[in-house]
Amino acid sequence: MNEILPGHAAEGEPADESRALAAFDAAVAAAKNAAAPPATAEAPTPVKDEKPEPSAAPSGSQTPHEAIVAVAATPAERGIGVLLVNLGTPEAAERKAVRRYLKEFLSDRRVIEKNSLLWKLMLHGVILPLRSRWRAHDYQKIWNRENNESPFKTITRSQAEKLAGTLQPLGNHVMVDWAMRYAGPSIGSRLAALIKRGCGRILVMPLYPQYAAATTATVGDEVCRFMLRQRRQPALRILPAYYDDPYYIEALTSSLRAELKALPFEPDVIMASYHGMPKDYVAKGDPYQAQCERTTQLLRAQLGFDDTKLIMTFQSRFGRGRWLEPYTIKTVKALARKGVKNLVVVTPGFAADCLETLEEIAVENARVFKRYGGKNFAAIPCLNDSESGMLMLRQLAMRELKGWV
Repeated sequence: MNEILPGHAAEGEPADESRALAAFDAAVAAAKNAAAPPATAEAPTPVKDEKPEPSAAPSGSQTPHEAIVAVAATPAERGIGVLLVNLGTPEAAERKAVRRYLKEFLSDRRVIEKNSLLWKLMLHGVILPLRSRWRAHDYQKIWNRENNESPFKTITRSQAEKLAGTLQPLGNHVMVDWAMRYAGPSIGSRLAALIKRGCGRILVMPLYPQYAAATTATVGDEVCRFMLRQRRQPALRILPAYYDDPYYIEALTSSLRAELKALPFEPDVIMASYHGMPKDYVAKGDPYQAQCERTTQLLRAQLGFDDTKLIMTFQSRFGRGRWLEPYTIKTVKALARKGVKNLVVVTPGFAADCLETLEEIAVENARVFKRYGGKNFAAIPCLNDSESGMLMLRQLAMRELKGWV
């Protein structure tokens, strides 16, 4: 997995892989058509606002969810589910909704490993009242007012819909859905919905390229909590970290090249900014920092940049403890003071644009850069539901579904 693919067209598949996948899809389709039962049952209409069984209700808040993306009549236990999972977002850009979201997020022992009485007093007496007000204001800046939701939710839904389309040749028994670890739609509700639709096998895909206990592991925790409540459990797989996957690196490279080509300026420095983490989490064995470093090394190799042209930083520090360094915002300030005039920031650790990329990087860090002498600043969009991003997700899904399809 550490080998680097040779250069390819920006939006296309590698030629050998494309031919192999085409042959594979054709063989799968032929096998499915030969084995499929007579199509006598009428396919049901998409299920709206489906709620989980009482025994499967997860903890925390939930919201109605449109439907599983691909819906078809499927014999019991023959369906295969694919569940995309990302971190979460408030249900509204207002203080109460943000407070509910932050309370659930910051109460997770994977995220904040403290459990002292002092921490609980600080959380409920200081952090939630103040931070919910600040964050609500930030969410209002980026809110998707047409859909009345955060862009993070809009993009994740689109990723699921597009992935369902690319997996359609496998057959209607393959169903794709999406969930959020915090707030809604909850992991438990969507797993319950997939099982209800006849999925006896489910692939859970946490959309975190680099593994962290506070992200990937907490998805596994929530899946396991759901499974503990099930008398009849489906077969389960969880996508591992893909920080060095060739398709991931190629997707990042092609996206960055295209965005750089479209800029009206040539960057002096390109910054790869990853979400931060307390240093003691790494000391306890979390591989996150090493995986971020590996991703950055592979990007440099693909792009032909050295460590002065493409640098690595960590953003979104929370609290007064020591976090992974160098800090993004301090580095942005230092670069501007040193005379760097043109800066580009890419965020490889985020699968979809969210508050941390759209506001913290594109607004706050851009403002700091220009305040201290910088001139041109650009925040590169995440892979989101782009063609290269969706090709990557398809390859990851196909790899993990081997033996099931």
